[in-house]
Amino acid sequence: MSGPMDGFRVVELGVWVAAPAAGAILADWGADVIKIEPPAGDPARSFGRMMGLDSDLGTASNPPFQMDNRSKRSIVLDLATPDARRTAVELITGADVFLTNIRPAALARLGLDFATMATHNPQLVYGLITGYGTDGPDADRAAYDVAAFWARAGIADLLTRPGDTPPFQRGGMGDHSAGMTLAAAVCAALLARTRTGTGQLVTTSLYRQGAYTVSFDLNTLLMSGQQVAIGQRETMANPCMNNYAAGDGRRFWIVGLDVVRHWPSLCRVVGREEWLSRYPTPRDRFNGARSIIAELDAIFATRTLPEWEQVFAAEPDFFWSPINSLDDVVADDQFHAAGGIVYVPEGDSSTPMVASPADFSATPWHPRGPAPGLGEHTEEILAELGGAQGD
Repeated sequence: MSGPMDGFRVVELGVWVAAPAAGAILADWGADVIKIEPPAGDPARSFGRMMGLDSDLGTASNPPFQMDNRSKRSIVLDLATPDARRTAVELITGADVFLTNIRPAALARLGLDFATMATHNPQLVYGLITGYGTDGPDADRAAYDVAAFWARAGIADLLTRPGDTPPFQRGGMGDHSAGMTLAAAVCAALLARTRTGTGQLVTTSLYRQGAYTVSFDLNTLLMSGQQVAIGQRETMANPCMNNYAAGDGRRFWIVGLDVVRHWPSLCRVVGREEWLSRYPTPRDRFNGARSIIAELDAIFATRTLPEWEQVFAAEPDFFWSPINSLDDVVADDQFHAAGGIVYVPEGDSSTPMVASPADFSATPWHPRGPAPGLGEHTEEILAELGGAQGD
C-alpha cells in the first residue's frame, strides 16, 4: 500500500490550481487520479512559460504544474463532442471521487453536474471548488484566488499598512488552502459513505476559504462589533510579539504571546531585568511600548543573529523564529527533518519537490512519478474502459 487512499479512483476535471491541488494531495496519498484535459491541455501547463523558465529543463521547466499534478494520469477528451462526454461520464461513473473547479453552469451544459452524475453513480463523492459558492448572485462568477480569496475576503486589506497599496498575493495561496480543504472534505464524505452507502456533493469556495483564513479577525467583528487593531511595529502593545533585526541585518520574530510567562524571559535575554519592576503590568508595557521597542532595537543590533541564537537557546521560555527567505527554508535542517521535501521518481533519478502537508504512520505515502504529459495515458485509460474514444 502507498498511502491511505490506495485503491480509490479519482477523476479530476480541473484547471489552473485549486481542483488540481486537491487531486495532487489525494494522488500523494495513494489514489489513482485520472486528469481529464482538453486537447490544448490544462492552462496551468503554461505556468513555466509564463515564468520564463527554459523548456530544456524537463520537468523543472514547470514547477507549479509539477507540484499540483504529480503522480496523476492524463487523458485528453474534447468535451465539445458527444463521444468524449460519454467517455467522461463512463469514467466518473466508475470512480469513487470526482473533483472539479469548472463553473457549475458549464458542468450542467456538459451533463457533468452533480445531480446528473449522482443518477449514474449514487456512491460518487463529488468535490466542487467554486469562486464564491453555489448560491447567490455571484455563484457562477469566474474567479481566481487573487480575486475571491485574497481581495474580496478581506485578506489584502488586513495586510495593507495605512497609506500603502495592497500587497500582492503569492501564487496559488488561496488555491492550495482550498485544495487541502476539499481533500479533507472528500475524505470525510468517503467515511460517511461507509455508513450510508451513498455519496454526496462536497463543496468549498475560495471566498469561504479566505474568510476562514482571517476568521480570527472576522469572527471578532461578528461577535463583538469590534475590529482587531492592526499594530505598527514601533508601537506594538506587547513588545514580546514583534519582529526585530540583529546586527547582521537578519530579522527574527519574538512570539511571547503569554505576557505573564514571556515578559520575564525577554528581560533576562536582553539583560534588562530591571524592566520587571519598571514595567510590571501589561498596561505599563503598553504605555511604554515605543520606548521599550526602541531600546530593544538598539540591543539586538549589537550582535549577529547566530550570536543571539546562542543567547536565546539558554532561555527555555523565550520563543522566537528567524524570518527565513526561501533559500533559508531550503537550507534549514529542520525543514528536511519535518518531511518538507519529497523525492519524486523520474526514470533512473528523482526530483526534489515540496511535500503535501500530512503524513500517516500506518499507511505512509510517497509520490509515484512526475506530472503526466498531455494525454500520456489516454490509450491506457480507454483500454481500461474497454473501448476507444470516437471522433
